[in-house]
Amino acid sequence: MTNQVYDVVIIGAGPAGIQAAIHASRKKTDVLILGRIENSALYWAHVENYACVEGVQEGKDLLATGHRQLLKFGARASEEDVLKISQTDNLFHLELESGNHVTARTIIFATGVSKKKLSVPGEKELAGRGVSYCVDCDANFYRGATVAVVGDRSAAVDGALTLLGYADKVYLVAKQLDVSQELLKRLEQSSVEVLLENSVKAIEGENAVTSILLENGETVPIEGIFIELGSKGAMELATLIGVELDTEHFKYINTSRKQETNIPGIYAAGDIVGPPYQMAKAVGEGCVAGMEAATFARRLKKEETV
Repeated sequence: MTNQVYDVVIIGAGPAGIQAAIHASRKKTDVLILGRIENSALYWAHVENYACVEGVQEGKDLLATGHRQLLKFGARASEEDVLKISQTDNLFHLELESGNHVTARTIIFATGVSKKKLSVPGEKELAGRGVSYCVDCDANFYRGATVAVVGDRSAAVDGALTLLGYADKVYLVAKQLDVSQELLKRLEQSSVEVLLENSVKAIEGENAVTSILLENGETVPIEGIFIELGSKGAMELATLIGVELDTEHFKYINTSRKQETNIPGIYAAGDIVGPPYQMAKAVGEGCVAGMEAATFARRLKKEETV
């Protein structure tokens, strides 16, 4: 892979990246996708609201299918992480974790957003079996259940309020709340039970979540826990080469309707360009980014031969 030149390099192997790879490959360009499907937020999710897909599907199965598709259409794949990106003239140079280097005519950022974890006993073991990182994705699976949300910012409070439309009982666990007065008022007027000055020390259960152990020693029986500690976009690589972020939150990449960034040849798609964090949106944006990047790369190649 050292010094290999690709028309399109996609960073991120979730639904946006996979769809981008499929469409870019079908336009007869050399495509490399970097990343691990298990790092996608979709990997641990259950999907039942995606058009034309019937029943409840496992996210990991959908990603595995997409990975096979992109290989079938001619894309190459590597699980390596990118350490650095630089640019000279019309080419981008990527340093990978192995020490390998690749060169790209275009780049698509599809890394999603990294969800912060609690890093407590039981979290990893029960991921996808009662531990969730996305209220919008999984709320429907907890109708009539008792659930908890962990976090002290707006994402956690909004998630707890959303869950009231599904669950019978909702707890919010937080050390303190750092939210607007308007959101705080909505919380106080709701039936969410707030467990302030507390933190989760362990998530309990064998095959599924059954309870959480709090810092004060109390055990709270629940059937699901949503970890909403805020999300951090993997922006360092993009911002270091001048990609602009949104001016309101400074945590998403700004794109046009063609998924273009302010840097010619760099595109972005999926969660990294902002909510809603839904597979349907990610796939649509990945489709557009893949086709646009392939068209841009083919135009560059023609100019190189003139």
